[in-house]
Amino acid sequence: KVYQIQNKPLSRPLSATGLQQLLEAYIAVWMAGDDIVSVLGNNKELAQVFPHWDQLLKFVAGQISALDFERQKRPQSAPRWGGNFFQRRYSFEDAHSVVGGITSSFASFWESECRAMKQKLVTLDRKRTGRVPLSKFYGKSITDAEWRFGESESYLRELGALDETSWLGKQVIIPNYIQGASNCIVTASHYSICCINECEPIMAEIEAAVVQPMADVEELLSLVGNMTALTTLEDEVDVQLDQFMVDQLRGIAKEHGGKVPIHGRLFAQWLHYVFPRDCAFPHKSGSAQSLSPTQFGDGYLASDDEMEAHAKDTRAEIPLATMKREELQWMSQWSEDEELFASYDHLSRSSPGGSRTFVALGFGLFMVAVLIGVVSFNRSKATHQFLPVNDGKIHCV
Repeated sequence: KVYQIQNKPLSRPLSATGLQQLLEAYIAVWMAGDDIVSVLGNNKELAQVFPHWDQLLKFVAGQISALDFERQKRPQSAPRWGGNFFQRRYSFEDAHSVVGGITSSFASFWESECRAMKQKLVTLDRKRTGRVPLSKFYGKSITDAEWRFGESESYLRELGALDETSWLGKQVIIPNYIQGASNCIVTASHYSICCINECEPIMAEIEAAVVQPMADVEELLSLVGNMTALTTLEDEVDVQLDQFMVDQLRGIAKEHGGKVPIHGRLFAQWLHYVFPRDCAFPHKSGSAQSLSPTQFGDGYLASDDEMEAHAKDTRAEIPLATMKREELQWMSQWSEDEELFASYDHLSRSSPGGSRTFVALGFGLFMVAVLIGVVSFNRSKATHQFLPVNDGKIHCV
């Protein structure tokens, strides 16, 4: 397709410059769709659409260098074209190979941006609640001229990234926002490249230790209590399980015959409050949707007036500066509603409580349901048409 856009015959070998131009066009169309075609080749315009376009160009150049290195190791496999032997030429198969490298490694390349985004929010989370006042969220966008942090209040609510239960006012839930659909950088018909779910390694460690769908309270307390919460290499703290968190876990077990179903909403909620910056708050089914900005519509961005109005709200500043975390009633979003996302048929027959919902989906779908939550390439309304179309299927690579 990009060959056609650039009027390059598939059979004609490309120079190094030609391959670079082709791949730059490919990555732009891959990320933003056909609407970007009109500005291909205009790096100034593209830099306005894509964050860190200069780094993307270096990423593409690096993939070409990787191909050249493989050729040097196996010179017999390099294509033989007429002309100067030392003049590099690239076939369609070479371009296809580089594209494969781009798509398979792009998630790890972009994850650095996800980490930087999270770190900016973490600096605003003074009490380690995993939440940032909406006023600070928008204030960061205004004062730092950020292209991030511009989603509207209604869009944040739709994503499940907004906590509206606190007396401190509305707050953005860090992991729900980071893992939200607005922060998926690429959206194709069958997959999306989003920020890594940092709760998955935690859950994987629990699953490996428990080796069954139900776990004893004491086993979980010992296991989780020996973990650490790692935001950055310089910010690693031991998990602190106070009596309230212990009682909450025991309460979950009591509702399920003495053991904790580890693939349930209540346990995911408990993990969220143990690791509030890493594990997303698990909303009840149907209460939030993973809509891309394009699917949500024109109102996905907050206006300058809206952001400035929220940024002036200072009600949370003094409490956050002077009160302890427990005094802030920071777990106000806790809900007793259970949903089981694996086969727990024996529990549905033996456990009381009409408020529990039993859904046989499996853990893979559970993690997607827990997250509710494509980086918009530019926070200005002038370029929102370049955002990718999302069919609602999110795959965090």
